[in-house]
Amino acid sequence: MNTAPFQTRLRINGLQRTLLLFVILPIVLLSALGIRFGLGQASEFQEQRLKNDLELIGRAISIPVGSALNKGDMQAVELALGSVFVLGEVYGASVFDVDGNRIASAGITETDLTRTTIPDRIRTTGEGQEAFSRVAGRSLFSHFLPLFDNVGQIQGLIQITRRASDFGHALQQLTIIAWLIWGLFSLVILAGVLLGHYGGVGRHVDKLLAHMDRVARGDLSHRAALEGPNEVASIARGLNQMLDSIEQAHRDLDEHRAAETQLVARLKDNEKMVAIGSMARGIAHELGAPLSVIDGRARRLERSGNLDEQQLRNVEGIRSQVGRLTRTVRQLLDYCRPAATQPRDLTPALLIESAIEAMRPELEAAERTLVPDIPTALPVFCADAGRLELALLNLLRNALQASASQIGIQVTADEQQLTICVTDDGPGLPADRPLEMLLEPFFTTKSPGEGTGLGLAIVQAVAEEHGGSLKLTNRTEGGCAACLTLPLAPSATEMPS
Repeated sequence: MNTAPFQTRLRINGLQRTLLLFVILPIVLLSALGIRFGLGQASEFQEQRLKNDLELIGRAISIPVGSALNKGDMQAVELALGSVFVLGEVYGASVFDVDGNRIASAGITETDLTRTTIPDRIRTTGEGQEAFSRVAGRSLFSHFLPLFDNVGQIQGLIQITRRASDFGHALQQLTIIAWLIWGLFSLVILAGVLLGHYGGVGRHVDKLLAHMDRVARGDLSHRAALEGPNEVASIARGLNQMLDSIEQAHRDLDEHRAAETQLVARLKDNEKMVAIGSMARGIAHELGAPLSVIDGRARRLERSGNLDEQQLRNVEGIRSQVGRLTRTVRQLLDYCRPAATQPRDLTPALLIESAIEAMRPELEAAERTLVPDIPTALPVFCADAGRLELALLNLLRNALQASASQIGIQVTADEQQLTICVTDDGPGLPADRPLEMLLEPFFTTKSPGEGTGLGLAIVQAVAEEHGGSLKLTNRTEGGCAACLTLPLAPSATEMPS
């Protein structure tokens, strides 16, 4: 049997010790003082009652004893003295003369009062007297009353005695019962207060301590139950609020750490991209001049007329590869070039037509059809023409490379923004790659040698330069849609100088 919980309940804690010291102990002591005072009053009352009973008995027999003594009838005197034992409360009775010499007696009494002051006090005061004495080894209480003759003179005195122990025995049983009741009362108070404390407060405090111990062991998600008196429930509520604050602080700290980690990672990526951009810009400048020389010499060979058909095809292949390298170098320079925009008022239709005309040779060479949808009533907006044309060329070139037979360009506008969407009928965006990765520099889904991975990155950079955005989606009818959204800022003539 597991006795640990029972032993825990039996163990007195600090609050229970305080109750014992400042509540139970004062009540027990005050009740003990009350019983002690009550027993003293009862003892005095009982003693006085016994004395009064003895006096009444003495007064009752003093008249016949006095009459018999006046007549000199000693037999009547002794008969009157013997009658007191009928009551069962008298231990002895005696008659003395005025000097204290015993005349007659019944039971155990004093034999001689001549050496005491009692006869003198009775003669002087004419009133009864009381005294404790020891006769024949017994402690007695005696009540003395004067005996008067026919003319009212004191002719002697009568003594009525009873055992002194009768006064103690009368209250002994009452005292035992009173202290037994006091002990039982003290035990009931002790048990009632301790059990009441445990049932009303202690068990809820123990539960609260158990909750706090569980939290101290690391379970910060645990919450204390709002049980017990209002004070205990308020403590539990405060504990829960504190734990909620700690948990919220931990969440905020985790979020700050995650944001800091992301910022550090982004900073590292930016630093890496800056380094890559610097290196790419240097490489592009270094490659630009040799490629121009190679292309120029290949063109002179092609026009010399001294080459046969095979050699001409080889020269065309050289020029084709040089052209691809030149476009790659140009893209590197476009991406790495500082974004110092020169905004001016632009007409969307003219800008888009210019980009289409620049792409027309590539469209004809790839045998692709371009279907434009450009409304005539488009608002004039302020932007950098060169950078926007570069972005449009990259979108059209990406669509051309991904399309199967046709690409399209649609333009829409509202009061706040202009949207240019370039579509194709190709396979669409790859499902296994997140869209954010497609916008990263140097990332491409094309085969090696078919792309640099800078086209969409350049478009994204141009959109950010103008406060716009680039969105890539798959079309329901197939293919991909790349939408460039630009804000319709005030025109350059309306902008402050």
